[in-house]
Amino acid sequence: MYVRRLLPPPLQPQPSVVSVRGFSGADVPEASIYDTCIRCGLCLQNCPTYLETSTETSSPRGRISLIRSVGEGDLDLLSPGFVAQMWECLDCRGCEAVCPSGVHYGGLIEPARAQIEAARLPQRSFFSRIARRFLLRTLFTNLGLMRFAAALVRIAQATHLDALARVFGFGAAAALAPRVPPHPLVPRDQRYDAQNAQGLAFLHVGCIMHVAFPSVHLATIRMLQRARLNVVLPSYQGCCGAIAIHAGDRDLGREMARRNIEAFERSRADVYVVNAAGCGSALKEYPELFAADDPWHARARDFSLRVRDVIEVLDAVDLPQPARALDAAVTYQEPCHLANAQRVTAAPRRLLAKIPGLRLIEMRESTICCGSAGVYNLTQPAMAKRLQARKVGAVLETHATIVATANPGCAIQVEAGLRAAKSSARVRHVVELLDAAY
Repeated sequence: MYVRRLLPPPLQPQPSVVSVRGFSGADVPEASIYDTCIRCGLCLQNCPTYLETSTETSSPRGRISLIRSVGEGDLDLLSPGFVAQMWECLDCRGCEAVCPSGVHYGGLIEPARAQIEAARLPQRSFFSRIARRFLLRTLFTNLGLMRFAAALVRIAQATHLDALARVFGFGAAAALAPRVPPHPLVPRDQRYDAQNAQGLAFLHVGCIMHVAFPSVHLATIRMLQRARLNVVLPSYQGCCGAIAIHAGDRDLGREMARRNIEAFERSRADVYVVNAAGCGSALKEYPELFAADDPWHARARDFSLRVRDVIEVLDAVDLPQPARALDAAVTYQEPCHLANAQRVTAAPRRLLAKIPGLRLIEMRESTICCGSAGVYNLTQPAMAKRLQARKVGAVLETHATIVATANPGCAIQVEAGLRAAKSSARVRHVVELLDAAY
């Protein structure tokens, strides 16, 4: 499949003809992080790939050992086993949530990928370099082009031309693609005022969210107004950079970070609100992209302190009592980067409990990754399908009619899995359920 050749290498890469010992240059995994690991193994049962393979190298502990070996010069940076494990990892951060030593695993896996990509660049074919540059540095940096691509997908879906995707090697992507609505929510410096407003919120529209899930943005705006916040959608904002960072292009991540920081500073808003968990995690971790002596580090730190998931915002205010009941059995799928990276777990449940008639049924392994993980379900389809089946099985056990979540990737992955399982259960963002209750 062409998509797998455009971003990370396949799960079983070919042996490298170039030997690279140790890390070098910028974005080096810090020894102070991997030396913190005491190899206790408490992370194992929170690691999706370890649960599926029972293989030590497919665990956080195993991958940390590999990173240490490369850092100490005992293992080649481009050795097939190391490359495969860095990309088999979902970067879901489930290990961080239970680590007694506080190992910042994300601060290892993402720089390690950047090191691999920098070393692999000279070996990539001309087509691979151009395609990767188009996807990461053109499509995801230009919201207008993203809207054009979404319009093409919508036309293909409406005319059933998406079936041809299988002929060209994009069948898996077509099967995952959500139904694209006709009207994206384009940021054009709109302002939505609330009654008796007590603050100003900057709404991050994102890249995928604004074309595939504009209804979630509209529900978010209405809920923020109910929370007595004026809302602005500055036109200068852009993609959060999470896809680029996960794909090993941290330079592009820095470019995107600078753009969003500037947009927020210019808006003079009080809080930067995001309704996609993966975006929120990336936005809150902007300071990690800049060295401590870089002038942008302080600006990124100040920015990250103002970033809040919409669930955090709504949970922190006294909302009026919902007017409508929702007679439904609902289960909550926890987005990895909301639960594990941002540590927001109780707030979504508290908000769902406010809805009259809603019956919350906890699912088994709610925090185990569904296999979406950015573009993981396209670049590592075999493992992603295993994790999708595991998650769908947990959903079906609850007999819930609605799956609540707070991340577009999770919504796409779980909905596709439920569709394949012939389930009538629907996937909804937490904020959509709240908005419907009002």
